Amino acid sequence: MIDAERLVAFALVTGMTSLVPGPSMLFVLSQSAWRGARSGMAALAGVQLGYVLWWLLAAFGLGTLAQAFPLAFRMLAVGGALYLAWLGLQALRQAAATSTDTVESARKPSAHALRVGVVVALSNPKALIYIVALLPPFVDSSRSVVPQLLVLATLALAIDAAIASVYIFAGSRVAAAMGRPETRRRLDLAVGAIFIIIAVAILAELLWPRS
Repeated sequence: MIDAERLVAFALVTGMTSLVPGPSMLFVLSQSAWRGARSGMAALAGVQLGYVLWWLLAAFGLGTLAQAFPLAFRMLAVGGALYLAWLGLQALRQAAATSTDTVESARKPSAHALRVGVVVALSNPKALIYIVALLPPFVDSSRSVVPQLLVLATLALAIDAAIASVYIFAGSRVAAAMGRPETRRRLDLAVGAIFIIIAVAILAELLWPRS
């Protein structure tokens, strides 16, 4: 299956990514802050359903690629590591640029949180691009790929749901904290540093594999 080192690295990347609210997480936060925890949980369930579809598309597409074109899959893995490093640099740049900026409001709250959550997830094609770019570095192409991807998907969704649940029950306090420039700057610094370190480690293993 997947070795422990890759699982730990993937869990760390996924956790740090989930900590920084994107469009979907901000939608969940807004529902929780405006309409309470039940609405937030419904929004989270909708978002997760949308991401399940993205993960399935990514998993089976990447599985076919790995079997038919192993070299292309390896190059995609290198590209994924470089993309991770780029995300780290972007986070560091954001930390340096943060002064009086505040996190923008996510989306107008909706009474139909579950349904809107699915729409929010599916209307974000960057999610599929992100998943496709992120997965290959953590997959061993010499083994059956689809089961590995399904394990990673399950782990990612579980971590995302756990972190989102914390945001939901923290409610408006978390939303207010993320609006403080200094809090966001420190979080961006931590995320940027960790992403770059992991990207360098992945590239080293891909380019100079251990015998």
